[in-house]
Parts: sequence; C-alpha cells; structure tokens
Amino acid sequence: MTTYRIAEAAEVLGVSADTVRRWVEADRLTAATEGGRTVVDGVELAAFAASLLDEAERDRTRARSVSARNRMSGIVTRVTQDTVMAQIELVCGPYRIVSLMSAEAASELGLEPGVRAIASVKSTSVVVERPVERN
Repeated sequence: MTTYRIAEAAEVLGVSADTVRRWVEADRLTAATEGGRTVVDGVELAAFAASLLDEAERDRTRARSVSARNRMSGIVTRVTQDTVMAQIELVCGPYRIVSLMSAEAASELGLEPGVRAIASVKSTSVVVERPVERN
C-alpha cells in the first residue's frame, strides 16, 4: 500500500503542508500514524485529489502562481488498461492530466491509483515517470 507523508501529499496536491493538516483536522482527509509519522493512504489521496478538481479549493493551490513548466508532479487517480494500451489519469495540483501509453509501460512503472507520478508534457505527448523514492 502506498502512503504519503503530509509534505508529500501537499506537494502532489499543490498546496501547503499546513493546508493538508487542516483538511485532516477537519476530517476531509483521513490520516494515520505509521512509524511515528502522519501518513495518508495513496488511494484515498487520489480520490481526494480528483474531488478537488470540482471544488473552489483548486484556486488556492500554488500551481496558480508558479509556472508548471513542462514537468508536473502529481498522483495517479485512475488507470484504464487493456492488453495493448493504458489510459493514465493524474491530478497535478489543479490540473487533470491524461496520458495514453502501452499497457506494458504502465505495468513496468507500477502505475495504479494512489501512486505518485510526474507528467512531462511535450507538445501533444504526455510522458509519465515515477519519481525516485526518498527514504
């Protein structure tokens, strides 16, 4: 099971860690303690990120004031896959990014709801990669 520390959850949602803590305190987002650290379940964070797209909260994210350039850190919210192709949906701050790739590539990357990923945008192509895990 993928979990996110508060700071990591804040980064993928494009908000401050204090905002994530307030959402946890207000029971908008469920957190647990794991190894002495507060963490959020990746699948729940993905669902929460997707729900923010439809709310006014997205206007409070840092992504409005920072140039996204062509790489956006986010969280996978949905994977639709057949034997040949996969459609990967991510929420990167206030943005919903959709990428089409081979099913083999999606499996090799371990893309599933709740997993952190980076969308690299080049013209009409979106390349998805997994960030290096920090311990």
